[in-house]
Amino acid sequence: MKLLRYGPAGLEKPGVLDVDGRIRDLSGFVDDVAAGTLACAQLARLQALDVSALPVVGPSVRIGPCVGKVGKFICIGLNYADHAAEAGLPVPNEPVVFGKWTSAICGPNDNVEIPRGSVKTDWEVELGVVIGKSCKYVSEAEALDYVAGYCVVNDVSEREYQNERGGQWDKGKGFDTFGPIGPWLVTKDEVPDPQALDLWLEVDGRRYQSGNTRTMIFGVAAIVSYLSQCMSLQPGDVISTGTPPGVGLGIKPSPVYLRPGQTMRLGIAGLGEQRQRTVAAD
Repeated sequence: MKLLRYGPAGLEKPGVLDVDGRIRDLSGFVDDVAAGTLACAQLARLQALDVSALPVVGPSVRIGPCVGKVGKFICIGLNYADHAAEAGLPVPNEPVVFGKWTSAICGPNDNVEIPRGSVKTDWEVELGVVIGKSCKYVSEAEALDYVAGYCVVNDVSEREYQNERGGQWDKGKGFDTFGPIGPWLVTKDEVPDPQALDLWLEVDGRRYQSGNTRTMIFGVAAIVSYLSQCMSLQPGDVISTGTPPGVGLGIKPSPVYLRPGQTMRLGIAGLGEQRQRTVAAD
């Protein structure tokens, strides 16, 4: 099942994608695609619905972030060895954990703002993992039992703030609009192996990133288990699992960064595509 949220920013309604690619309204059954909706029992109830009987939503509607009321937006850095190499950093022995502020979250096709004065805004296509059941101290063998589904994430990053301005990575990762998620939350029954997904990203039609989640250093189960040793995870928490090589920072001989007026297009096999236009922040 492909769950989504549609409508104006801040006023999104819950929806589901039907087999013909049309959006159907779910607001008669749930208030939102958020914590309460992601429990196994609630997802099972939604999966039992006759989707073809639900009202069709117009084709020009805005698609919002696929999860609402996100509690934590947790990210894993340097989780592909070849990305660590292009960044000039060692392969980590344990997951590198940082956070994006939830105010960075936006829809998959919303504009991405280049911060005032930024000359090093960069892109990162990543597999997003959405937690469906509260957990703490779970084993790697049990970890996927606590996952509701998966989505596409663009971990937009301002490299000067991340690497050159002191402190930790978080401030370079959390600008407004730096966390597009969606277009849909694809429930885990439709993703039999999260370690076998192709992912890619283009800027202005040029392919920069092409990878597969099988080359992650730490797989999804290992990440969920590891994070659960550090904090409790709750339904609706989003985990972004790292990016393959091809980010602007790693382009040789000179890095390439985003500027206003460009178009990013990115996707993951089976999870949909995003498309963002870059604009100067007000």
